[in-house]
Amino acid sequence: MNAEIKFDFAECFEKLSGVAHAVPSEKAAVDEIISIIESKEAKCVAMANLPKKLVTAIEKRCDGIKVLKEPYAADTLPGAIDEADVGITGITFAIAQSGTLVETTTNDAVRLVSALTPTYIGVLHAADIVNRFEEGSERIREIVKEHDENLVISFISGPSRTGDIELKLTLGVHGPGEAHAVIIGSKGK
Repeated sequence: MNAEIKFDFAECFEKLSGVAHAVPSEKAAVDEIISIIESKEAKCVAMANLPKKLVTAIEKRCDGIKVLKEPYAADTLPGAIDEADVGITGITFAIAQSGTLVETTTNDAVRLVSALTPTYIGVLHAADIVNRFEEGSERIREIVKEHDENLVISFISGPSRTGDIELKLTLGVHGPGEAHAVIIGSKGK
């Protein structure tokens, strides 16, 4: 008999130098996000692809911090995002097997918020964590069916990384040097 192996998303994400934060509610998610923003001494925060209620709650708590949010004017990109110290986006789903956040969008600003900021925070519900690649493939096929043009699917597995000729791993050279996953609900094992 071949028993199904269950993967722990948080454990796999952290093996890739990401930081996972399991929180019980959206209110606790806002508290955790604000804690990350404050620890980075951020002067500007960019948000995209988040529910309006979450955007409003985060914005209210960003006292003295410039907040960038949708809609972003296409002619201001990527410059508008470049000034942000922290980027926060909603995540479509995650794959526990590889510790990967899957972000889908038809709006380039979302991709820029997760790719250009020095610190990145992906927000998702534990119910949106699938266990294996195969389950993720099914979801991606459905998303592609719904969006026939301008679809961008980003796979985020921890901070940006690169290895030089000496095979030395360096984080944050071509994107965020720090990546956080705020998981609303249980860890989603």
